[in-house]
Amino acid sequence: MRQTRPGAKKATRLSLDDEIAHLRGLDLHGLRARWKSMFRRQPPSHLPRHLLFAVLAYRLQADELGDLDPATARLLRQIATSRGTGEASSLTKEFGRRRTELKPGTILTREWNAHAYRVMVVDEGFAWNGKTYDSLSKVAFAITGTRWNGPRFFGLRDKIVVEAKS
Repeated sequence: MRQTRPGAKKATRLSLDDEIAHLRGLDLHGLRARWKSMFRRQPPSHLPRHLLFAVLAYRLQADELGDLDPATARLLRQIATSRGTGEASSLTKEFGRRRTELKPGTILTREWNAHAYRVMVVDEGFAWNGKTYDSLSKVAFAITGTRWNGPRFFGLRDKIVVEAKS
């Protein structure tokens, strides 16, 4: 069994916020060194400081909180290799139709009248402001004071396109 010296400090792991704050303070050389230690290879030479920081911060967050689910990662790869915005748009619409069920723990956000609102999906419905609602429409009404289609208010519905008749 390994023993520690009396008075020896234990190495403490930095919190995610602390690690990202540390990254923010690094210069280009420091970010490149951190990249090499994190990814075990040299960073791409063309990446500027702000992109190195963004990739490193994303990786820290993904390692700590979890990465994209496989379906989302696949969609992003398809969009990256698509031939134009029309094809990318159809891919995202199709993806949205497949993901209609909201899982408990999902956080929905909406900005309304310069205030950000966060609603959590729970087993019983939707939790907001210390209360549980059985529908998103009731949450939208509580926020705005007017009747809304809840899924549309929170951006979960496709926008309706009205075609002009000739």
